[in-house]
Amino acid sequence: MGRPLVDRVHASKFHHMKELRPGSSGATEVRMLFAFDPQREAILLIAGDKSGQWKTWYEKSIPIADQRFEDHLTSLKEEQ
Repeated sequence: MGRPLVDRVHASKFHHMKELRPGSSGATEVRMLFAFDPQREAILLIAGDKSGQWKTWYEKSIPIADQRFEDHLTSLKEEQ
């Protein structure tokens, strides 16, 4: 059995951040980081092709995704 399509991103400061790994033809390795907000809405935070950047893609993308999700949560609080 292969790897799951969705898995937890352990390096994120948000324990519920997830990584979506859609099927690959081998030419690209698309990854999408997302999280569900308190309203149970899926928030797509960042996506890209990590081909040839196996470790560095995560090092660059996770902090961006964390900041975007933090900004989203702040805006939700301000709306209340």
